[in-house]
Amino acid sequence: MPLAESPQWRQKATNFFSSSSFKLKQAGQSAGDNIADVAGKVGSVVKSRWAVFQEARQRQPPPGETVQERFISAAATTGVLLRKGISETKEKVAVGKVKVEEAAKKTADKSKTILNNIERWQKGVASTDVFGVPIEATVQREQSGKAVPLVLVRCADYLVISGLSNEYLFKSEGEKKVLQQLVSLYNEDSGSPLPDGVNPIDVAALIKCYLASIPEPLTTFSLYDELRDARVSIADLRNILKKLPNVNYMTLEFVTALLLRVSRKSSLNKMDSRSLAVEFAPLIMWQQGDSGTDLRNHLRFTLKAPPKIVDTTSNTTEWDLLDEDDVDASSQIPLDDASPPDYSSIEVIQSLIEHHNAIFTDANETVWR
Repeated sequence: MPLAESPQWRQKATNFFSSSSFKLKQAGQSAGDNIADVAGKVGSVVKSRWAVFQEARQRQPPPGETVQERFISAAATTGVLLRKGISETKEKVAVGKVKVEEAAKKTADKSKTILNNIERWQKGVASTDVFGVPIEATVQREQSGKAVPLVLVRCADYLVISGLSNEYLFKSEGEKKVLQQLVSLYNEDSGSPLPDGVNPIDVAALIKCYLASIPEPLTTFSLYDELRDARVSIADLRNILKKLPNVNYMTLEFVTALLLRVSRKSSLNKMDSRSLAVEFAPLIMWQQGDSGTDLRNHLRFTLKAPPKIVDTTSNTTEWDLLDEDDVDASSQIPLDDASPPDYSSIEVIQSLIEHHNAIFTDANETVWR
């Protein structure tokens, strides 16, 4: 199976490789001709091999060769040459040449980051991603015996034990860097436990981020109109939902069962079924061709450029190394709600929460001990 595209990763890598040669040569020229020559050669190797890497991915493969095989071959040769370039940089750049040393170190660090990603793609590790991947593909790959993605199971279990009483649960925003780290954690190992001491608000936000990331809503595009028309009828909702694929049906049952538990603590968390439906309707039910509500786009933006590992000891991530300038994330998120709420969808989700047990009669009702 060909590896999934990663436009975000590819764009950052392209920007880095295309600028490496110039920056190394510029630093070298200020230190001396010999250093400039070394730096220029390393930069040229980096830039030329990235061009080969991209060309290999775009070229029509010969008979019998898959796109994945061509990708892996290009990545492997790129990795070897980059490592050689990094080694030469460290050996030949004079320690006393501060500007060159700093430029070479920064290039080496960034190169290692890119190489790690290339190696992950070579090994097929990128296929472990759960965020942004169709839900059926995730459940099939996990083979956990559950028809629900494990990231949702881990989050729900955690909240039921320790977080249902938190005020404005599922309404309060999580901390962006924490969410990025959690996304990276579960993209690498979807069965991982949540880190000790994680804030329930962040865990709740992670559930919303996951639902916002999948390409098709849990209710599917095909049932959108039917569900809207049946929003006041428990019997009709029950019959329509039976048309869902099993994974969608069981996950929808699981999520709404959790929301029912949250609503029963509304005297403490201030989140009744209506409030929860307002938060989740844009993430569970939307029309095909809908470019995204402000909430869904906001959550997708939150997932931008996740780091590869959870590192609680450092404020710097490997993706930060590929950013030339720090950007205020809030400046790119509109504060006005430009798109009107889909009140019919809100009513559907509210019904699924309030009448959960009557609607999902064919499911093994989710029970937390």
